[in-house]
Amino acid sequence: MIDTHCHLTFPDFSDDRPAGGVANVLARAAREGVTGCISVSTTVPDALNAQQIARAHSRVWFTAGVHPLYADKGPHDWPLLGAIAADPRCVAWGELGLDNHYADPPRVLQDQVLEAHLALIESCDARGLIKPVVIHCREAYAELIDRLRVATIDPSRFVFHCFTGDESDMRRLLDFGACVSFTGVLTYRNAPQVRAAALLVPDDRFMVETDAPFLSPEPHRGERPCQPWMAAATARRLAEIRGVSFEALVAQVNTTTRRFFGIEP
Repeated sequence: MIDTHCHLTFPDFSDDRPAGGVANVLARAAREGVTGCISVSTTVPDALNAQQIARAHSRVWFTAGVHPLYADKGPHDWPLLGAIAADPRCVAWGELGLDNHYADPPRVLQDQVLEAHLALIESCDARGLIKPVVIHCREAYAELIDRLRVATIDPSRFVFHCFTGDESDMRRLLDFGACVSFTGVLTYRNAPQVRAAALLVPDDRFMVETDAPFLSPEPHRGERPCQPWMAAATARRLAEIRGVSFEALVAQVNTTTRRFFGIEP
């Protein structure tokens, strides 16, 4: 399997940190059966950095996007982001969306960046550059899905990453037609609503990620950085919750990952 969402550009994975740099992180992941990573971007400069990492490592891919919590880090060079997205190593847009958990950046600025980002995606779609879209959504499921419904983007191209909502949120995004992805939050004792929601998802609509360097799963909760190899721990817990073998769950996740991102786990 691969870690479908991590941030290898973050300082936690620089060569002078305990994790030992990207090469060592990938080697540790491979020993645990996590054979590749998608490094997800938060700004345009971050997308450029992720592009360089992906070009240097055959089992790393990347995305191009502006995270809602980085909406105030502009000005955002949207034409450059579109050019970055044309790289064959770029497998998706994102992450983009809305975050109501924090007061900053203000929602008005998040909304502006979301609108510009969706406009860029639709413009690239019209030119034939069609890629899936990684969504960041925190405490904003109803309003964000309402906005995405009026876009011209097929709902099946969206994945709501790091699901932290409840059963009603899950039903909303499944009814919309999107996929969902689970992090180590699924394993936390104080997240029973995430585990209950995970039971609602059809076999072909979910993936597994870390969001590294954040959200280390149990029994590693609190360790920093979370590393891509820990996606295996989340997958094991998800298999227990859904009442299937670890091997069967990984096979299903790999099929979904291959279909959604167009890459071989």
